[in-house]
Parts: sequence; structure tokens; C-alpha cells
Amino acid sequence: MNKFNPGTYLSGLNIDVMRFGLEAINELLSRMGNPQNSFPSVLIGGTNGKGSTAVMLASILQQAGLKVGLYTSPHLIDIRERIVVNRMKISRKDLGGLIAEIKDHTVQPVTYFECLTAAAFLYFSRRKVDIAVLEVGLGGRLDATNICQPLISVITNIALEHTAYLGKTLEAIAREKAGIIKKNGVCVTAATQRRVIDVFNGICHKQQAEFLRLGIDFKMKIHQDESISYEGQSRKINQLTMPLRGPHQLSNAALALAAIEVLEKKGYRIDDQAVQKGLAQTRWEARLEVLRPSPLFLLDGAHNPAGIVSLCRALGKDFSGRRLILIFSTLADKDYRRMMRKIAPLAHQIFLPLLKTKRAVPPTVLAAFLESLGYSAQISDSVTASVRQALQYAGENDLILACGSLYLAGEVKTDISSKAFLW
Repeated sequence: MNKFNPGTYLSGLNIDVMRFGLEAINELLSRMGNPQNSFPSVLIGGTNGKGSTAVMLASILQQAGLKVGLYTSPHLIDIRERIVVNRMKISRKDLGGLIAEIKDHTVQPVTYFECLTAAAFLYFSRRKVDIAVLEVGLGGRLDATNICQPLISVITNIALEHTAYLGKTLEAIAREKAGIIKKNGVCVTAATQRRVIDVFNGICHKQQAEFLRLGIDFKMKIHQDESISYEGQSRKINQLTMPLRGPHQLSNAALALAAIEVLEKKGYRIDDQAVQKGLAQTRWEARLEVLRPSPLFLLDGAHNPAGIVSLCRALGKDFSGRRLILIFSTLADKDYRRMMRKIAPLAHQIFLPLLKTKRAVPPTVLAAFLESLGYSAQISDSVTASVRQALQYAGENDLILACGSLYLAGEVKTDISSKAFLW
């Protein structure tokens, strides 16, 4: 009799399959005792900034003395990055056991993401977490994470993305994202577009949910000494430190603190010191992450046009005056044309690696598009080769930036951990 291999089983579910609907995950979790209902949670959706907001919130809650579950996606190197309790990844033994258990309870076929979501819910339930912070995978209304009943629904922002699945207008995408707003719940958002706000207002009214907006109900301000202050409905906190780079992280931090305010009203005790220390100690890889100081090497997970716009804004604010050496790759379901139109003009040299995933846009296609814009690029057959070329090309005062896909970020991180090239 063959021994069950959880990795092989997960691979067979196909990481690239996306299913919109809660029937399969609902049936599976019902058969397993609905573990998602055994702990309180915060559910975080939106286009960009979900993961950053989630890790900041989780860090603050942990600093307040709570046992905190954190579920994020995708992972960079190790699948266990997705399921964490108080900064500790789930063990291989625990994850393997949960996947085997899920397989035994599965009647309707489940996807890769549904299986991992169920594993996270089971793990958090059995570890008896005080609260879980959950990142939506894709969309909201029909995402597997939306099977839970969160205390707060956070929606970071809305931009055009995954239009084949979520709709071709901001309003359509906003409706899908707003599907995580629950009856008599609380929605917190940093979205600003009038069309989006109108959608959220309508759904909150229908759900009799409280609606809190950045800039209206809570605010975040950065001062000349680069300290940050937060002002909410009932709380002001000064001398905050932002550990994640980029001006876009201010709104993500504001969302985390607004969620903290709501949790306080619901009986959680989270003092200013926990907020200050938790925010300062937040760590999140591939978000303007510095990999080496000279030449300065940044790794960023921006993977859609809105993310690239935020990244370019951060480059202009914090990293101006350096020649930019760009390593770029992205997936075929992303709008790579808009992304490259924005970032290519900033680059002095561009390297285009072939990613290991079949979902990636071939570097020859990216190079042809760049050529049509009047830019040239060097193609390589691997991320390792492109990184080596960039390091050889760059001077000490230059800036190397790898961006466009979290798959690219994961391969860069894998190379670092395996010492595939010298730093």
C-alpha cells in the first residue's frame, strides 16, 4: 500500500485552478465540524495591500498578548508560509496530517486553495487561536475564505484586476469584493473612488453594516521626522514607526489600526504600546524588501498595474537619483502592457527571465512589446541568470529592482536561500 504523500496530493489539485463558489468548501467544512466558526476572525480583501495589512494587524494583536492565526497567499518559497500562528509556520507534520484528513473527508473535488483554506481553519481551531487574520485569495463574494463570519471585513482598495472573473468595471469588481461584508458587520476601507464608495455604501446599508472610510472616519499622517500619527473615532496615537517601505503602506497601516479600534469596541484590550511595538516589528517579505545594500537590490511583489503605480511612486520618493536596473516578469492573466508602460521608462537596463511556472508571459513576448515602445531588454532562461547579469551590470550606486510577480519574488528568494549566486 502506497504511503500518502500530501505534496503529491496537493499538486494533483492543480495550483492554477480557480473556482468561484462556496458549495464544495461549505460541504467539506460541514463534514469536519465547521472549524471556521470556532474562533473570531478579521477578513481582508481588496486589490492590493491585503497581505501587508494582514501582517501589520496580526503583529499588533500578537503584541497585545493574543494567540493570532494568520492565513495569507500566495507563498514565496514554502507553502507553510501561508498558515502561521504567532509568527510560527505550521509544521510539515501538522500540515501533512491535515491534508490527509481533508482528503478523507472530501466528497466534492476541491481546489488547491480550498484545501489549504480548510487546513488553515482546522489548524487555527485546534490551536485554539484567540483570533485569526485571513487574507482573501481572489475576489471576495465567492472566495473560499468567505465561508467564515468575520468580526470585521477590511477592503483595502479597488482597481481593475482579474476582469475575466470579477467583471470589467470598477463597480463590478467592487461588488465582488464587497461580498465579504456581513450582516450587522463592520466594513473598513481605504478605497476612494466615488463609484466604488457608492457600491460599498449600498451593500453596507443592505447588510445593516457599519461603514468606516480612510480620510473620513480615521486618518494617518506622516510627519517631517518620518514618524506617523493615527487619529480614529475614539483614539489618537503618535510616534508610530512604519517598518514597510513605500507611501502606499500608510493606508495599509491605517486600515490595521482602524480594525484595532473596532476590535477594542468589541471587548479586545489593545493598548498604545502594543500598537506601537506591533507595527514597528512587522515583517513582510517582497514588499520593497532590501536584499543587499550595494548595489541596492530591492524585491517587490507588485503584480498588477495599480501595484506598479504605487511602486513607481515609492521609487520616486525614496530611491531617486539612482540608475534603475529592472528585472521583470509577470503572469499571463495580468495586464503586462500597462505595467511595462509605467515602469519601463524608469529603467536604464531591463532583464527578462523565464519563470518556472507555465502561467508566466514568455520573455520573448515581453521583449517584443518593449521593442514596440522603443526599449530593449536582455532575455535569459532563468531568474538566476537574470540576477547574475543585473549584478554584473550594476554599479555600486545603482538600484536593482525585481518586480512584476510574486512567482518571480519567490524564485529570487529561493536563489538567495540556496546560495545560487554570491551576494
